[in-house]
Amino acid sequence: MAQAVDALVERGDQLKKDGIVIRTYDLWKTYVMGDQEIHAVSGVDVEIHRGEYVAIMGPSGSGKSTLMNLIGCLDTPTKGQYYINGRLVSEMNDDELARIRNKEIGFVFQTFNLLPRATSLHNVELPLIYSGMPADVRLAKAKAAIEQVDLTPRMYHKPNELSGGQRQRVAVARALVNNPSILLADEPTGNLDTATGNEIMGLFQRLHTQGNTIVLVTHEHDIALHAHRVIHIRDGKVEKDEKVR
Repeated sequence: MAQAVDALVERGDQLKKDGIVIRTYDLWKTYVMGDQEIHAVSGVDVEIHRGEYVAIMGPSGSGKSTLMNLIGCLDTPTKGQYYINGRLVSEMNDDELARIRNKEIGFVFQTFNLLPRATSLHNVELPLIYSGMPADVRLAKAKAAIEQVDLTPRMYHKPNELSGGQRQRVAVARALVNNPSILLADEPTGNLDTATGNEIMGLFQRLHTQGNTIVLVTHEHDIALHAHRVIHIRDGKVEKDEKVR
């Protein structure tokens, strides 16, 4: 037993040394509905290196959202192993997963998920409050993240005083504020018009050139093509994994 645990730790150390931020081995998520088993994710093997810009694409019901929840540590696999930044998260309990989510993953959601009565600055500050950071350090980091998405003039505005694109910029700043290993974006342009969506995708491109690792989940082909690599999911499996630029 101890040898098996040592082997898993050694594998994690090697993955981190090789610059592999995400690595799944035979990852499964199975739901039991009555006497039927639904395999939402079926034996997925994925490897994403630090600094990559990857889109996970597939139609509704393909399993891409379930895979995103597993990668984002919002759910746990039924079977298989998942490492993030060299740590075996597939074996972690809920408290450990919460710490990983706060430290390693920055989330950007389609619906922004901002507190309506809080200013942009306070919304961005929230992950740092949860991590117990001192107030002065927290404030400086939140202001820097807002500056990074070109929203400094609006930092004291509340969500209802912002456009859709500005709200998404606040959400991106909040995702960046902890300097996460991965920026995980779920349909980030889904609630935006085409012009504003392109503006947000331009922001992601700039963040990628600054060294951020980005995983973008989408069902839209033109949005996926902003990434440098596209992983196509169908019926819970990787159908195709291709470089697009």
